[in-house]
Amino acid sequence: MMRLEFRPGRLAALLCACALGGAGAAAQTSDAEEVSMSFQYPFQNPDMPEEERISDLISRMTLEEKIAVLGWSAAVPRLGVKGSPHIEGYHGVAQGGPSNWGRFNPTATTQFPQAYGLGSTWDRELIRRVAAQQAHEARYLFQSAKYNRSGIIVRAPNADIARDPRWGRTEEVYGEDPYHVGTLATAFTRGLQGDHPRYWKAASLLKHFLANSNEDERFRSSSDFDERLWREYYAKPFEMAVREGGSRAMMAAYNAVNGIPAHVHPMLREIVMGEWGLDGIICTDGGGLGLLVSAHEAFPDLPSAAAATIRAGINNFLDRYQEAVAEALERGLLTEADIDETMRGLFRISIRLGLLDPPDLVPYASIGAPGDPEPWDQPETRAFVREVTQKSIVLLKNAAGLLPLVRAEVSSIAVIGPLSNQVLLDWYSGTPPYTVSPREGIENTANPDPFPAPSRVGVSWVGDMSDAAIEMARERDVAVVCVGNHPEGNAGWEVVTSPSEGKEAVDRKAITLPPGQEEFVRRVIEVNPNTVVVLIANFPVALPWVAENATTIVHMTHASQELGNALGDVLFGDVNPGGRLAQTWPRSLEQLPPMMDYNIRNGRTYMYFEGEPQYHFGHGLSYTTFALTNLQTSSTMLEQNGTVEVSVDVTNTGARAGDEVVQLYVRYLESQVSRPLKQLRGFQRVTLEPGETKSVRLPLAAADLSYWEPAQQTWVVESGPVELLVGRSSADADLTLRQTITVSR
Repeated sequence: MMRLEFRPGRLAALLCACALGGAGAAAQTSDAEEVSMSFQYPFQNPDMPEEERISDLISRMTLEEKIAVLGWSAAVPRLGVKGSPHIEGYHGVAQGGPSNWGRFNPTATTQFPQAYGLGSTWDRELIRRVAAQQAHEARYLFQSAKYNRSGIIVRAPNADIARDPRWGRTEEVYGEDPYHVGTLATAFTRGLQGDHPRYWKAASLLKHFLANSNEDERFRSSSDFDERLWREYYAKPFEMAVREGGSRAMMAAYNAVNGIPAHVHPMLREIVMGEWGLDGIICTDGGGLGLLVSAHEAFPDLPSAAAATIRAGINNFLDRYQEAVAEALERGLLTEADIDETMRGLFRISIRLGLLDPPDLVPYASIGAPGDPEPWDQPETRAFVREVTQKSIVLLKNAAGLLPLVRAEVSSIAVIGPLSNQVLLDWYSGTPPYTVSPREGIENTANPDPFPAPSRVGVSWVGDMSDAAIEMARERDVAVVCVGNHPEGNAGWEVVTSPSEGKEAVDRKAITLPPGQEEFVRRVIEVNPNTVVVLIANFPVALPWVAENATTIVHMTHASQELGNALGDVLFGDVNPGGRLAQTWPRSLEQLPPMMDYNIRNGRTYMYFEGEPQYHFGHGLSYTTFALTNLQTSSTMLEQNGTVEVSVDVTNTGARAGDEVVQLYVRYLESQVSRPLKQLRGFQRVTLEPGETKSVRLPLAAADLSYWEPAQQTWVVESGPVELLVGRSSADADLTLRQTITVSR
């Protein structure tokens, strides 16, 4: 095992090793086995062992073909080998959208809420189903004669962690806690790849390894922290998605980790491949090869950088790399055997996707066949997106009981504000087949068919912050004001229109609403106290006046094609909101450590922050009430390699059906090392009818209580008392059930 406390000379030693160009360890096969005469080449025989197939294929390739497969796709046309390019897919297959992933020829695909919103569902099975839908659509586009595009290697999920609300790419991840993020990343991976014992529907390529949560200076910055945080926090979601989810593909990050650029870091080969068993693709981020020379200044030229990346475990370049690799071979920095060894992972992925096998053996080969309906254009797909979006909505505040709105008691509604009549997409969105804005969704749900004409609710709207919007709010029974951020910063690449905006390549400099929005909300509330603030945002937002004075606040994220319908369903109580925040929302910037402080023990996340945030990790309200009772464990003693079952009864004590998210945290009472103030170790979302009681059972393994011991290079389970805390958020006041168990020696 490798130690992650790096000495300053480690990178220099790594460069020297690359320059010497030692021999690669290529796997060679002897005579190919006899195969059926129906196969032109032995590698086409699906009954041959995987590694022998790969060896046979590589033996038939020219050096130029070997270099070529390290790029766009692992295709070898001369030998009839089909490859798959990568596609984006955080919250829907991206074959269009603002970034033109469809190469200016967009194809409609289903678009769910942003990953940040998916994280707010706290529903692992729902996330698995979202990914399964994406995999089906990717296969459809890839295999249908009509489209013949896209790919079935999906760059998702993003298993990075939202350690700081200023991070510009917070929208891409599930939250701030490694267990929560890892659980959902595992579910997403399983959904993409499917449950067939031999073949995957699509391949899950995790992003971005590792500790990639700053945008400013990301091409040259270093994320620095100790080995325990490496293992316990930053790497844990990736490890879970690989070990438990089965992902065999990953993208390296732009940044350095403890001074060594991630693209050439020993962690790739020694831990990701050596310990976790990832044997497929490890790719550069876009342009990452060149940045090793121009930004990190870690190598004198591209051939040296290319040799170092390949030796580190990279086998797929999202960059101009061919000349650099060819020159590295000419200069002896690499051997052809090195190329042979590194490319094996590419073909392992191809085999698992069925790309080398006869279609009649691959269970997903019929997707996109003639007569197969377009999956994004089906009623059940639209209903599913609406369900996911409903479950992503978080009710932050409902102090006066304004929600849910009662149709018979509301005759007029003003829907106003800059986000009231649009659905905004982000850089990694595709092109949805349609969108439903907040205004449209409220119009749809305010007067469902059949609804008596004399009782119809009048819905008016103004899509800005003008005086006309204020006057409309004054004159209506209820005002719904839609504010929030713009996921593209309302500007071009590396540009945003206010310090509150962030995106890829730009970190936020403020965490309040964009200019004018909070003052606009204040003016609306002054003229109409029956105001619902709808915050559509993919970051935590500090609301100094609104959080204190607004009676009703709802949060949701961008990009869902069903955004407006789901919002309307929640506002009118057709759906009871059950989403929970997956990140701590601070009151102000003053509550945050410096942006580049990657040591989260210095007050980051619910695990180490000792102040009072605006909203706690796990927070979310409901239109009904729940009682959590009868906390029990299968044993009060937990063996070192054992598991206890934690159970709690959940009762809906209100008059409406609703969802509760039971959250299990642990506290280490006598630990000899620094541990979190509390740590999430289980959760379950459960739906209950009025008066119904369900028992929620959460397994807790001793291994889940371990910490990493650098001196021994192993995980350690401490003996002694551990307090279990069960409730509805990470706030101490919400953790109403507590019990202590003892870990045995």
